[in-house]
Amino acid sequence: MAVLDRFFQLSARGTTVGREVRGGVTTFMAMAYIILLNPIILAGAHDVTRAKLTIGQLTTSTALAAAVSTLLMAFIGNAPFGLAAGLGLNAVVAYQAAPFMTWAQAMGLVVLEGAVIIVLAVTGLRTLIMNAIPLALKHAISVGIGLFIALIGFVDAGFVTAGTGTPVQLGRAGHLAGWPVTVFSFGLLLMIVLYVRRTPGAILISIVVTTVLAVVVNSVSRVRPGAWGVVTPRMPRSLISAPDFGLVGQVDLFGGFVRAGALTATVVLFTLVLSGFFDAMGTIIGVSDEAGMVDSLGRVPRLGAILTVDGVAGMVGGAASASANTVFVESAAGVGEGARTGLASVVTGALLGLTMLFTPLAAVVPAAAAAPALVLVGALMMTQSRNVPWVDLELAIPAFLTIALMPFTYSITNGVGAGLISYTLIKAARGRFAEIPWLLWVVSLIFLAYFGITALEELFGAR
Repeated sequence: MAVLDRFFQLSARGTTVGREVRGGVTTFMAMAYIILLNPIILAGAHDVTRAKLTIGQLTTSTALAAAVSTLLMAFIGNAPFGLAAGLGLNAVVAYQAAPFMTWAQAMGLVVLEGAVIIVLAVTGLRTLIMNAIPLALKHAISVGIGLFIALIGFVDAGFVTAGTGTPVQLGRAGHLAGWPVTVFSFGLLLMIVLYVRRTPGAILISIVVTTVLAVVVNSVSRVRPGAWGVVTPRMPRSLISAPDFGLVGQVDLFGGFVRAGALTATVVLFTLVLSGFFDAMGTIIGVSDEAGMVDSLGRVPRLGAILTVDGVAGMVGGAASASANTVFVESAAGVGEGARTGLASVVTGALLGLTMLFTPLAAVVPAAAAAPALVLVGALMMTQSRNVPWVDLELAIPAFLTIALMPFTYSITNGVGAGLISYTLIKAARGRFAEIPWLLWVVSLIFLAYFGITALEELFGAR
């Protein structure tokens, strides 16, 4: 215990081995869905040769890359962050890169994306950008992520769906119906009660109890096929399955520039770098803020190491053909359970590694059981809004855009971009150029290019 305390700085961060273990398990259960969802997304597309990837190999690759990346974060970054294939990034690979190149070439671009992010981290540029962001906007990022993950939880559980006359609505037909939503509602209420009563392991206990309930409900009632989402809660026929490493190492670093053309490949690489860079940045700031890991200036300890690991994780994901790995916002669930150090990530990484053998067990926890954790943690992260000076419009408007656009566009990157552009514009409009760090000018211009990427593609003739 003394060795663990010294290495992971448990006492210094006000935590215990028990809290770290609970937090690590909770983060795993909140993000385990990616082991099943990422293969579905990638296997649903084909490359330029019409070739498709297989679910079995993708499942192994996803779990392997996530385990390696999370363990690297544990021992190098000493931070309670789980890493796995990033949603949005995998869609870029599947639907923006693969149609113009082979899978190996698309994964080569992912490796290059990780390499670029490593360079930005090692040179200190990424740290400078993060430190250049005003403290109020860092708090706004936390709040926006809170709303974002709460919306993810509601949507995954079917509590909120796409509406017919409105963009979103309650349930599938404007009202709540069906066992999955009922199970989710029970799980959310149970989690809230246990949490406000300060029950140790409240989030983890609720996920386990709700999963058991979902399994029982699914076995004794008729539930519409697909109503549970990606994971249907049923006991597997076998507990162990053999991993298939056939996709690991199937990478062509620069072939995509030849096959798809330099411009198209560069646009894909730019999109991957920008999304990976700012998604992870927003998540690191938001989750660290919630964990109380930031100082009075909003700086995160060991930030350089954390950002470097994030870049390495991108390369690991590409090398394993699992798409780019990045810090998962679901890490906030573990933080809500008490995780404060890399020891929690050791637990999360070990469990992710075990899923390569116990993939059937990973397919037991449905969204209805895991989603309540995202909603509750979203509520907790919303408390950071008290630190935003709402009476100062120069900060309040950028903060609002940051907060609003994350859930409304389903993207952390979009929220960060809108907040930084508006902050820079407002300061410039009032003639306060000295208050604008030069890096914010550069980042704002990059985000303008990001938001106008379609127009740039048409202008320069990218396919």
